[in-house]
Amino acid sequence: MLKPLIRRWSERPRVLVLMLAVMLPASALIVASVYHLRTIQRDKAIEAVIQRDYQQVLAIAEKRIDERAYEIAEEARKQFSNVVHSDELEPFLTTHPDIAHAFLWTGKGNLAFQSQASRMTDAEFNEEGKKVSSDLGNWFDVEAKDYVSKLKRIEATEGRRVYITDHWVPRGDIWQYQTLVLFVPQGSTPEHPALSGFIYGTDYLKNTFFPQALSEVLPNQNQSNTSHPQPAIMVRTVKDHSPLAASFCWDGGPPEVERAFESVFPGLILGIKLHGTTIASISDHFVRSSFLILGALSLLLGGGMILTYRNVTRELALAKLKSDFVSNVSHELRTPLALIRLYAETLELGRLSNPGKQQEYYEIIRKESERLTSLINNILDFSRIESGKKEYSFRETDVADLVRSTLGSYRFEIEQGGFQFEQRIDNNLPHLRVDREAIARSLLNLVNNAVKYSATEKYLGVHLYRHDSSINLEVVDHGIGIAPKEQPKIFEKFYRVSDPLVHNTKGSGLGLSLVRHIVQAHGGEVVVESALGQGSKFVITLPVQNSAQQAKGVSA
Repeated sequence: MLKPLIRRWSERPRVLVLMLAVMLPASALIVASVYHLRTIQRDKAIEAVIQRDYQQVLAIAEKRIDERAYEIAEEARKQFSNVVHSDELEPFLTTHPDIAHAFLWTGKGNLAFQSQASRMTDAEFNEEGKKVSSDLGNWFDVEAKDYVSKLKRIEATEGRRVYITDHWVPRGDIWQYQTLVLFVPQGSTPEHPALSGFIYGTDYLKNTFFPQALSEVLPNQNQSNTSHPQPAIMVRTVKDHSPLAASFCWDGGPPEVERAFESVFPGLILGIKLHGTTIASISDHFVRSSFLILGALSLLLGGGMILTYRNVTRELALAKLKSDFVSNVSHELRTPLALIRLYAETLELGRLSNPGKQQEYYEIIRKESERLTSLINNILDFSRIESGKKEYSFRETDVADLVRSTLGSYRFEIEQGGFQFEQRIDNNLPHLRVDREAIARSLLNLVNNAVKYSATEKYLGVHLYRHDSSINLEVVDHGIGIAPKEQPKIFEKFYRVSDPLVHNTKGSGLGLSLVRHIVQAHGGEVVVESALGQGSKFVITLPVQNSAQQAKGVSA
């Protein structure tokens, strides 16, 4: 009883070493990945990466908005370049309704200023014009030469002839953001510098310029499509957190990332976020998904290790069973061969003068030869099954006659062993299409097992009867029995019950495996009912209506 347990435990270290060789690196990788994800989660690395990407998007957006502003300003400047007198300002504004104010400074105290005539009925706009005119006059009287020099440098280095900057004007309690465009008009000389320019008002920036520019930066915006988050950009002033303008998908709230304009629109800030989600949500989703993937991989790894452990253990057990099989078969072959040789030599030397004794020796030689033949046939059948070359020859057979003749050839050995033998075969059983030799071998294997494992209460019963749409063949003994946990395994090849009483009886472990294969090839099944110390009952069930496949003959 202890030897099989010792052998199984001695095999475990080899299996565990194999498992650890695979599991330890994989587990280390998973642990390192979990630690890395924890670090990312703690340091908010995902948020930082997304914020850097947002900053790059805002930088690109700022560049495109600046280019659009220069393009519009240059087009207006080209038409303004023909303005050399104050009375030409109003026609220019009429052709450019987006411009709020235009001016021409030709020297200290000489500022020609004109506001958009169509808006002069607005009192606030009228007051705004007066305020802007006063501020620009004072400003240019002091700094005009500096701005002319600056414009010359810009033209020399950047190829642009306009300078765009911010201009703030109060309207009630709120400071309004405007864009001031400056350039040097025709006729300006170092001795008599001149400045021209115009102002884009807050309404134009808010309602026209920035919405169009943002739509060009973020084309194909669709607010109704919420299946995928879309980026949204807004523009605000440094003095107000509410958007001056925003892209189509802006849904309110503060931006995730902001970037101040650096050149064309000082005093304005770009902000960006994703419509329908946040950076924190994206980061949480990434970390959560990564943990779920690691968890799934861990489960797959664990499942794979369990399957590998079971398969390796099974293969080791099978290898051990094969080794035991070779040992048992060697012993099974050696014993009858030794007896045959011993009795044959005795008869050959003429040492027996008693005819009765001679007849007994002849019978022993015959029985051992039959035993040897049966063992070899089992091995050959098993070899054919394993190689897929086992063939069955089905033909109409009187199963009752087959069972009687098979038991008749074995009855003497049964009775010589001191067994109480009971045979019950029903009459008028239908014929079946079976392989006679295969069914006979199955019956003999079951009877042989019953004889070998019934050491104390020697009883053997064979019953053949009709049951519904099948014929049942039962082999019953009152032997040592089979434990319930062993019963599902006894039909496996090479398997032998771990009971010491079984291991003390030599056998190949192939008999029941062959029985199951033969019965299944006939479209039937074999089952066992047993209890320890109370004997066993094996039942072969063969269907009365065999399949067309059986009728043609099958190969195993």
